[in-house]
Amino acid sequence: MLSPDFVILTAVAYVCLLFVLAYVSDARASRGRAGFLRSPMVYTLSISVYCTSWTFYGAVGTAARDGLEFVAIYMGPTLVFVGWWFILRKLVWVSHSQGITSIADLLSSRFGKSSKLAVLVTVIAMVTITPYIALQLKAIATSIQTVSSAHGQNDRLAGLDDVSLALGAAIGMALFTILFGTRNVDAREQHLGVVAAIAFEATVKLLALIAVGLFVVFGLGDGMADVYARAVEAGFDVHERSPFGSRWVAVLVLSASAIICLPRQFQITVVENSNEEYLRTAGWAFPAYLLLMSIFTLPIALYGLATMPAGSNPDMFVLTLPMAAGQDGLALFAFIGGFSSATSMIIVASIALSIMVSNHIVLPLALSRTNNLVETGEQGIARLLLRSRRISIAVILLLGFLYFWLTGDSDALAPIGLISFAGVAQFLPALLAALYWRQANVKGALSGVLIGAIVWVWTMFLPSFASTSSTVAALIADGPWNIALLRPEAMFGMDGLDPLVHSVFWSLFLNTSALVFVSLLTRQDTLERLQSSVFVDIFRSAQGAQPHAIRSSATTDEIFFLAERVLGWHRAKSLFDAANIPRGESALNFAVSSDFVIRLERELASSIGAASAHILLSKVVAGDTISLEEVMRIADETQQVIEYSHELEETSRELRMTAQQLQEANAQLHELHRQKDDFLGQVSHEVRTPMTSIRSISQILLQEQDLEEDRRKRFVGTIYQESVRLTRLLDGILDMSALEHGERNWENCPVNADAVLVRAFTVCEALAQQHSISVERISLAEDPQVLGDSDRLCQVFINIIANAISHNDASEPVVQVISRIEGGNYVVDIADNGRGISKEYQDNIFDKFMRVEQKRSGTASPAGLGLGLNISHAIIQKMNGSLEIVDGPLPGACFRITLPLHDGVAEPEQEA
Repeated sequence: MLSPDFVILTAVAYVCLLFVLAYVSDARASRGRAGFLRSPMVYTLSISVYCTSWTFYGAVGTAARDGLEFVAIYMGPTLVFVGWWFILRKLVWVSHSQGITSIADLLSSRFGKSSKLAVLVTVIAMVTITPYIALQLKAIATSIQTVSSAHGQNDRLAGLDDVSLALGAAIGMALFTILFGTRNVDAREQHLGVVAAIAFEATVKLLALIAVGLFVVFGLGDGMADVYARAVEAGFDVHERSPFGSRWVAVLVLSASAIICLPRQFQITVVENSNEEYLRTAGWAFPAYLLLMSIFTLPIALYGLATMPAGSNPDMFVLTLPMAAGQDGLALFAFIGGFSSATSMIIVASIALSIMVSNHIVLPLALSRTNNLVETGEQGIARLLLRSRRISIAVILLLGFLYFWLTGDSDALAPIGLISFAGVAQFLPALLAALYWRQANVKGALSGVLIGAIVWVWTMFLPSFASTSSTVAALIADGPWNIALLRPEAMFGMDGLDPLVHSVFWSLFLNTSALVFVSLLTRQDTLERLQSSVFVDIFRSAQGAQPHAIRSSATTDEIFFLAERVLGWHRAKSLFDAANIPRGESALNFAVSSDFVIRLERELASSIGAASAHILLSKVVAGDTISLEEVMRIADETQQVIEYSHELEETSRELRMTAQQLQEANAQLHELHRQKDDFLGQVSHEVRTPMTSIRSISQILLQEQDLEEDRRKRFVGTIYQESVRLTRLLDGILDMSALEHGERNWENCPVNADAVLVRAFTVCEALAQQHSISVERISLAEDPQVLGDSDRLCQVFINIIANAISHNDASEPVVQVISRIEGGNYVVDIADNGRGISKEYQDNIFDKFMRVEQKRSGTASPAGLGLGLNISHAIIQKMNGSLEIVDGPLPGACFRITLPLHDGVAEPEQEA
């Protein structure tokens, strides 16, 4: 069994290793040999600071207590990183262009560089992260006690309780973070030593958890199936009854917001990002890391529940299972993995929070108390910032320790982590509005964040003290002044909900509602409107929109003096030299450009935050002829004019497109009108011809009573033929109309196309004999099934075969009908050896009333109506086929009919 002395000394040695690694990495970076430290893989591993002791230990405990709820902790960040193009990419662009140092700085900069909003966000972040730091201290203390619990009390360190262990861990982490996290005042400068240590810890905790998982599944058990079988035999239900309920969704929302809004995640993902393309790698690598971290969580939980004694703490199964099997080395490795998870979170969270405190609380307070802060000696502001950050780190860890001390009776790690997640989730509505809603303003953001935070404190943070305070417990049970509607876990009578779901619903609902309604009811000031354009439209310009009309009345020496106090002499000199700005007597009449003032403000913002930089610079730089507010108003009006001009251009373009569409529609109407006139003219002509013949012959029959019988019969026969022709014409017109406008009873059904062709061929044989024409049929298709109407298809075959017979004027006329299967289609070629169809008619041969006038043996060929091919073409189209003229096997015309074969799947009926 491991001794407490050995375990604690191992932890101290591990921290020393982190010191060495961070020191070496910083030294290499200072010599310009960062190399691998600035790679996308190290960046991705550093993002895994998200995986704290909660996910290392607590995820197993959550799986043991609540089943698949732990999956939501990993699913939220996975969704955010898979969709990095939409939110993370925009965050990085905005932060790089605006010199953002923290999430408080982001919101402050977007909403008019409001110092009030920055202070509010910083205070809320301090309160929300305090439980999270307490969770890490609790995990460290509990894991040390667990690993060394069975050892005797002879060791010097064996008598240390949880409080002493947590205090020692807090002191050690404070020293490490102060030494390597506050070495430079520039908050945007990458902490490569810290990043290297975090990436190393990410590798350690991943390997440790996988090692324990493999040992449990394949060492203690006989594979995944055996682990689940043991759990079933022990009486545990391995089948989740309702895996994706309201609590699961709430945890998913919280985890997705935490990966963006947690100060440490913003620090690593956004501030420490030096290349946008790193997000492309992290978009798949970080979800893969989370998958590996979670793959053995449920098997470890089930095996621990099935084999460990009743009452065992499931949060510690990662340690107790190897220990129970006598694997002290593996247990120590797992302890180091959990220790890595806790320390990495504490380090990065402390750095992020200390930057927020110094930039948004300490420095604004100092600026408000004196107008001569910039004259407090060499790098006075820089020294103030560094000291305040170091003190802030100590205070932050002290607050985490105090929370751990006050809530030490709680056994579960997961609830503490969810408290912090729900707290930082109050930043999400304002953050999304900052990036995507131009009308959101500082009053709405302040109202939303403040109301959401108050509701979170009342419904979730305060109840966490119920186990240690009878007053809080009574408040939860009865409400303030016995008002049941205000009970923290049943507000407004919403009783019976899970406390987490209840708190998340009310806090985010009221937060978002306040943000939206207050923003709609109030107006933005000029700076807010300018900043909203920069944030929302960041991709329109890599530099973002900025006012360019500010001229400084301050001398270059005064401005340099300010830059030197914040940035240091070397950095200030480099900035001025790069802009070719002189100093000293030669610069007495030199006017500093507005572009340089804007650039200087960004540089200052990278060290002290946007709000503090704006306040500090305004104390030195004054407008020359007009006030800054007036400049902003002019710039805002200019921006509005530009936007209005863009809207006018867009409207003009739409009008031009509409006019063009109207012209095209008008041209189509004219064409339809012309076609209607042509059609009516052709129909009138076709009807008039037989009617004229009938009327003339009828008049002869009425007036001449003594006509010869043969002549009378011939006249009557002519009347009959013209009547038949007129009937055919009307039938053809009705047929064409029905096909064009859709037949109500049309239905494509499976038919044997070759059998239909045989029927049509038999009908045309008599016509062929009358014209002494040889008709040949060659069938190469066996039972071809197509979707169509057999009678209509027969009509098409008869029409085309009859045309080939009637118009064939060859000396030895021949008509060939060839059917075959080709490329999944049933193909019929009907060819003749006549004169064919000349090129001038081939393009419009299928138009209405199109007839090809040809001579046959010195006499006119029989005149048709010119509707047959048009109707045939329409029928074949209704069957999803095609009718076309092709080069055939004979020298005359060749019509090809192509129909798709039916594959046995019924098609929907065609609408009329």
